[in-house]
Amino acid sequence: MKKVHDDMAHRLAVVIPAYKVYHYIGDVIQAIPADVSEIIVVDDGCPEYSGKAAEYEADHRVSVIYNYKNKGVGGAVIEGYKRALELNCTVVVKMDGDGQMDPAYLKDLIAPIIDCSADYAKGNRFFNFRALKAMPFIRLFGNSALSFVLKLTSGYWNLSDPTNGYTAISSQTLRRLDFDKISAGYFFESDMLINLNIINAVAADVDIPAKYGDENSSLNIPKTLISFPSKLLSGLLRRILLKYFLYDFNMASVYMLLGIPMFLFGVSLGLYEWVQSSLTGLIRSPGTIMLAALPIIVSFQMLLQAINIDILSVPKRRC
Repeated sequence: MKKVHDDMAHRLAVVIPAYKVYHYIGDVIQAIPADVSEIIVVDDGCPEYSGKAAEYEADHRVSVIYNYKNKGVGGAVIEGYKRALELNCTVVVKMDGDGQMDPAYLKDLIAPIIDCSADYAKGNRFFNFRALKAMPFIRLFGNSALSFVLKLTSGYWNLSDPTNGYTAISSQTLRRLDFDKISAGYFFESDMLINLNIINAVAADVDIPAKYGDENSSLNIPKTLISFPSKLLSGLLRRILLKYFLYDFNMASVYMLLGIPMFLFGVSLGLYEWVQSSLTGLIRSPGTIMLAALPIIVSFQMLLQAINIDILSVPKRRC
């Protein structure tokens, strides 16, 4: 079997969260390259006992963690990360157990970490147009919209396909993360990016086409659509507070400090005057209109400048 990398200084682990993948996980394990030192399967309270299917594989690299209560995909992966650190692995790949993530691309995925150009690497299905055509429309549309929102929320304006779960991370970066602050559910991949940006970790996209077979997703779409907006807003506010007001204070901080209250003042005054005009039938004077419009215009320019500074502040390798 083709080797992933010849440098034995790197001890590679693959973490596989397993939930209702009993019929797929065996094939996934068999396809993992020989240079992977540890295969950590996390049975996340699976009713099919997917962990047992992993144990049936005659592969000494496989170890199984059983979460007797379902913790969600993020909770399962974090358990795998902790085990990988205990085993002194230097690079940890997260791969799903349903066969959608092709182990043939594992070498490409870990390359930015091996050559020290990134601390975290993730797959991007949007680079390959031919593979992109095979992606279900609902996933394509959802990922396109979410990509822009996550650029703003996470601060990684250079990344796309934020929900891609085929990832690799260095052990040094894992040790810097506070696992208790990372979402345990389906917001996990997005929340990882937010937390990585807070610690100024360098992240990279890797061209990896999508694979879709006959597997059934356990994703609850309505529940996810309801919970994501609040989680995104919470993540954005936390990142801004920590990066621009606690850990640092720069011109982006000034623009936000002045721009946000000014914007809210202009909008509030404008709405108040509009309601009063509707109730009384009296047209507001140009001066009153400008009193509401000018703060909105000026604050909008300030917030655009803050966003521009945030774009220029995407973590980059300094060496």
